[in-house]
Amino acid sequence: MALYHRRDRPPSECASAIAATSPGTDAWFWRTTLSPTWRGSYCFIPSDRDDDFSPEVFSADAPDRALLREGWRKLLPAGDSRSAEPAQLAGRTRPWVSALEMPQAPAQPGWDPLNEAHPAARCLEWRSARLGNHRRVWIYTTGEAVDPQTRPLAILLDGQFWAESMPVWSPLAALTREGRLPPAVYLLIDAIDNQRRGVELPCHRDFWLAVQEELLPLVHGYAPVQRPPGSDGGGRAKLRRSGGDVRRSHWPQRFGCVLSQSGSYWWPHRDGRGTGFIGEQLRQGEVSAAGLRVWLEAGQREPIIFRANQALLAQLTQHSRRFSGVRLTAGMMRFAGAAG
Repeated sequence: MALYHRRDRPPSECASAIAATSPGTDAWFWRTTLSPTWRGSYCFIPSDRDDDFSPEVFSADAPDRALLREGWRKLLPAGDSRSAEPAQLAGRTRPWVSALEMPQAPAQPGWDPLNEAHPAARCLEWRSARLGNHRRVWIYTTGEAVDPQTRPLAILLDGQFWAESMPVWSPLAALTREGRLPPAVYLLIDAIDNQRRGVELPCHRDFWLAVQEELLPLVHGYAPVQRPPGSDGGGRAKLRRSGGDVRRSHWPQRFGCVLSQSGSYWWPHRDGRGTGFIGEQLRQGEVSAAGLRVWLEAGQREPIIFRANQALLAQLTQHSRRFSGVRLTAGMMRFAGAAG
């Protein structure tokens, strides 16, 4: 038994030292205590190997985070969820995990039920001359009988996730119908692949110039949106990158607000010991947080990310009063952040 987001090394003891059997059966059980607000996921990963993790993980006083990460990366796809459990949000994003939430877990407006009638999204191919690549983008419009020039634009990075793995269409339609969200145009941008994602999303200036110079005019041809300063929002759900805040702080006349879920504001210092790129630029006055509207979410059980978000929040309070922050009690599973 091991908790993925604990900083401890995986247990090397035999199963009987961790779990117990039910008398007269071959069923094993494990007991723990969770907060009444917990929302997370779990899975079973059967393995008869003794080399799932590097020996160095068990030999050092403190386990190497990179080695721990690599061990879990190899193990998690072999996980097995409870086959009898009804499909839930976690199972839709990662089929090998099952969802678990306690009675007082934060509400997830729009996600339950997921049967709201909605218009179809339009999928286009964006060929970028500046970036030298091409990718899919999705344009999704909500609301009826609205002057197109008054609709705000919201940009969701990791667009392929929100379009295919955990479709956001029904929740957005429901929240718009209920009046919780205004009629808007949503732009979902595909990350292409993990390698390209790692280059473009962490504070990549050319990426955001390409979005403004090439992609937004393309979108406007299909779905006109409001153009005054501060009219665009940025959704950054589970990006673990800080591109959204770089975008807003460099181009405040274009981007009005940022939603950040588990943003990796430690970047590029994975060990979490240095000041992140965004924080350093704020400290040196190279970017401004004046008028910034931002909603930060981070899990208390993702320690490096949580501390980095706390540090950024402290800096933002020194520069602007227009920010918000909330703490989640789960880890960094995508469905745990859907409450945002």
